Amino acid sequence: MKELKTTKNTVKMTSMNKHSLAAMLLAGAGLVAACNNQQQRQAPPQQALPVTTAPVTEEMVVGTNNYPGNVVALNETELRAEVSGYITGIFVTDGASVSKGQKLYEIDRTRYAADVEQAKSNLAIAEANLARLQRDVERYRKLAEQDAIAKQTLDYAETDFNNAQAQVASARAALTTAQTNLNRSVIIAPFSGTIGISQVRMGALVSAGSTLLNSISSVDPIAVDFPINEREIPHFSTLRRSDAVLRDSLISITLPGGQAYPYPGKIIAMDRAVNRNTGTITVRASFTNPDELLRAGMATTVHVRNQSESKQLVIPYRAIIEQLGQTSVYVLTDSSTVEQRGVRLGLKVADRVVINEGLSSGEQVVTDGTINLRPGAKVQVTQPAEKK
Repeated sequence: MKELKTTKNTVKMTSMNKHSLAAMLLAGAGLVAACNNQQQRQAPPQQALPVTTAPVTEEMVVGTNNYPGNVVALNETELRAEVSGYITGIFVTDGASVSKGQKLYEIDRTRYAADVEQAKSNLAIAEANLARLQRDVERYRKLAEQDAIAKQTLDYAETDFNNAQAQVASARAALTTAQTNLNRSVIIAPFSGTIGISQVRMGALVSAGSTLLNSISSVDPIAVDFPINEREIPHFSTLRRSDAVLRDSLISITLPGGQAYPYPGKIIAMDRAVNRNTGTITVRASFTNPDELLRAGMATTVHVRNQSESKQLVIPYRAIIEQLGQTSVYVLTDSSTVEQRGVRLGLKVADRVVINEGLSSGEQVVTDGTINLRPGAKVQVTQPAEKK
């Protein structure tokens, strides 16, 4: 009986302990929640990030745009054999400067000279036969007027005369062909320039129309092609018509090694259409090349110096943020808040850049401290805006 009583007491105490534990847990949860609410009420405000700003200014801009250029010859052609035969003469060294009409190669002329002589002989025979038939026709016509011969005889004589005329024309054409082939057995320079490395040697057999002998290109003047954006077409059209381009050295180039080319250029042509894939059009500038520093195929950098016709909006270039091909800046919306705004860049001048779209004069842009900024962030300008 005592053991049973003890067991009942134990069960009763255990039940009481459970209720007490639950009450303690509820009280603890309430205390934690109260503490959290108090901490939230006591959380400090967002800390302002230190930044440096600069104003958007309006200025007359003089700067230089750079473009990748490629040197091309104004005149360039391949020299190919126009008749077949063996090379019997090479009269120029590889890479030499040549003049228009200069003799470069010779193909065996023996057969072509013989063809000319034969064509001359055939022409002489045809002309003699024509002269005889002409005399016959004139005589038969006089006899026919007197009814001294049959009309059929005159008809035959006139037909033979017409045939003889055709034979003379054919013989004369054959002579022209033979003479042309003989002339083409000597290859001459079609214009003044520089010849390349010969593709054939003495004694080589060449075929008409297929064998490449050499290449020749003009070197002075020479041209540089470079692509521009379609938005720049009006500006370059103006440069093309301007006489001040050469005088003021508005167009210049840098050689692959970084050396500045000493002579200015002038725009001489613009391609007929804009490339639909790239939105660019090719412009060609001509340069004098007396020292032959420029060679066809050479890569260069083209510099085009220009001045704005009106005042442009300018900011420091370090304010620009570039992400995934897009450009933007952080702008102060009031004394302590910033917003991110997309901009379209124009000409870059030293450490500053022209803004074609996205900003207004007098606005303040963040130049330093942009790395930690987000739209709507609070900022503190750590130094006065720069006045320029």
